[in-house]
Amino acid sequence: MNKAEKTRQFIIEKTAPIFNVKGYSGTSINDMISATGLTKGSIYGNFRNKDEVALAAFDFNLKQMFSAVQAEMATRKTVKEKLLVYVEIYENFLTYPFPEGGCPILNTSVEADDTHPELRAKAAEAIFTWKTKIENLIKKGVADNELSAALDPDEVAITLIALVEGGIMISKVTGKLQYRRAIMKAVKKMIEAL
Repeated sequence: MNKAEKTRQFIIEKTAPIFNVKGYSGTSINDMISATGLTKGSIYGNFRNKDEVALAAFDFNLKQMFSAVQAEMATRKTVKEKLLVYVEIYENFLTYPFPEGGCPILNTSVEADDTHPELRAKAAEAIFTWKTKIENLIKKGVADNELSAALDPDEVAITLIALVEGGIMISKVTGKLQYRRAIMKAVKKMIEAL
């Protein structure tokens, strides 16, 4: 990695938590300067604009999130155990190497759905990627006779994502952790019934 690539990566790593906590519109150039210790010219010498930094920060946060999930799944044997990782991590995400501020898909989706087409597209792509990963797990479970052949992998995957993300959103907005726990309990029952 050359010096310019190292500087870009440094900027991404330092600003990613800010974008994930404050959102695109809430993150200012002064926030980026404070986080990196670089000047405005240095930041925009490596990125064309705030959009480019935000898109790279989203990718970084998403990779961090998927890596935390994948690392936990690698320690599990059955498909159900792997699916239950979502419950475990999202119920206790502060104890995992998860992006600061929580799920970047949820955070970005809520903010960018009507305001930032490029970030919205990134969030939508992340949902489709996540859905495909779950669908593949479901298909493997069916092929291994661990899960019911009557399952619709697409339906199970998108429902699981909606419940997990919805549980986090409701809990964050209301400040009621018991709501997240209750929804994760329902997700666990759903997975165990597969």
